Amino acid sequence: MPSTVSPRPDVPLAAKVAFLLQPGSFPDRPQRVEAIETHMSWVFLTDDYAYKLKKPVRYDFLDFRTIEARRFYCEEEIRLNRRLAANVYLEVVALSIDPLGHMQLGEHGATIDWLVKMRRLPTRQMLDYAIQTGTINADTIVRISTRLASFYQHCMPLVMDPDAYRANFRHRINRNMQELSRPAYQLSTTQVLSLCRAQRTVLESYQDLFDARVRAGRIVEGHGDLRPEHICIEPDIAVIDCLEFSRDLRIVDPADELGFLALECERLGAAQWGALLLRTYSEISGDWPSPTLIHFYQSYRASLRAAIAIKHLDEEKFRYSSEWRRRTRDYLQLAETHQQCINAVTEPPT
Repeated sequence: MPSTVSPRPDVPLAAKVAFLLQPGSFPDRPQRVEAIETHMSWVFLTDDYAYKLKKPVRYDFLDFRTIEARRFYCEEEIRLNRRLAANVYLEVVALSIDPLGHMQLGEHGATIDWLVKMRRLPTRQMLDYAIQTGTINADTIVRISTRLASFYQHCMPLVMDPDAYRANFRHRINRNMQELSRPAYQLSTTQVLSLCRAQRTVLESYQDLFDARVRAGRIVEGHGDLRPEHICIEPDIAVIDCLEFSRDLRIVDPADELGFLALECERLGAAQWGALLLRTYSEISGDWPSPTLIHFYQSYRASLRAAIAIKHLDEEKFRYSSEWRRRTRDYLQLAETHQQCINAVTEPPT
């Protein structure tokens, strides 16, 4: 007998987006819907909630092309982000279509996609907004440090080979170098090659600093993308947007993640708050990573962010804006600054 199971309708992404832009599509009946597009998703903001729809895309580090993969990573996003934002990440919601061809949220027919439903966080309570408006204070930084120190303390230490840990950085440095040296971007190859060469030298000259972190059990499955725009400071500290799609990118030294957060504070003109965050974390946790190590992590992270920024020029809609070249230059300058800071550290290489 022929199968009685109806095939899943192939609904284009544009139609799903058009449906989700309509206020009447949501059970809370908002006054309006705002939409934010990223490389990997569409986020729809209602009055009280945010709904994230993953695009059916594939990159080197993720593959969202099937509905099964998108559901899996929606569930992973909920699971992982509840570690630092339990009250924000609510549920995975089906997007379905009925026999008449009408889309609905919820399982009311054939499921054609999945969304992550979150509470909407107020822009004015995010750390980047507080830094940019000058409303941040030391007490808030201490609260953030305390929350993150507790998080890392409860993460299970990962057993790994110290050689493999350093080799992973070498591989990523080489990849950054290749990306930033592409002729189409018209960046200074002299600057890029010199910077990446210096970072590789630190890996070799200070090998014991990296190996000691691994052997001390400092490497954990962390957040993966710890930036000020991902931290809500009121009423309680909540950290969102963990990298759910790549465990490899979540495997980090807390000193690396916190150094990255401090670097982003510095980029926003608030280096003093980044320094306070690192110092407070160490005072709370008893973990005092080497300044050389911190500066290396920050130089590497700045190079990585430069490579991510300049890659926006590959898309036509970003190509004519000066923003991404400016941001790339800023990150490369930060990478050089922190690389140079290593020369001022008094500890000798091993």
